[in-house]
Amino acid sequence: MRFFKILAMLFCLLAMQQVAAVETGSALKTEAIKKEPFSDAKTMGTLSLGDRVNIFKKEGGWLNVKSAKGNGWVRMLSIRRGDAKKEKNLADSFKGLASGRSGTGKVVATTGIRGLNDEELKSAKFDAGELKQAESYLTTRAEAQSFADQGKLKAGSRDYLPLPQ
Repeated sequence: MRFFKILAMLFCLLAMQQVAAVETGSALKTEAIKKEPFSDAKTMGTLSLGDRVNIFKKEGGWLNVKSAKGNGWVRMLSIRRGDAKKEKNLADSFKGLASGRSGTGKVVATTGIRGLNDEELKSAKFDAGELKQAESYLTTRAEAQSFADQGKLKAGSRDYLPLPQ
């Protein structure tokens, strides 16, 4: 009997450790909370700028969160990890992201997403709205040159990588 009491206490301690390991954050913009980590998944709620979230898990470019507005999956780049606070406007909320530094310690974090897995490729659907949005980012050569000039960027060329053997 004593063995079971000790086992139960250990289980409780491990469970409390898991709860304590939850990370907090805040929404950088209005963002849909999805049932699954896919853009076409059912929407479970909507976060507003500055809404607080508890982050439980990361999968690809998505975070599993719990908030007052709902529980589910949110795009990782829509959440600032660390102390949540309301920003004056959207531009202020992105200041820390310009350098990749975010959170209370201003730690640099990067996101790497290798691509779509087999399941995502099989369930992919054409979305004319997303295509239209991507096309809205097109620019002219003159606009690109002006941007490069403002940033004092210089053109350069690089050799292609050798073919794998």
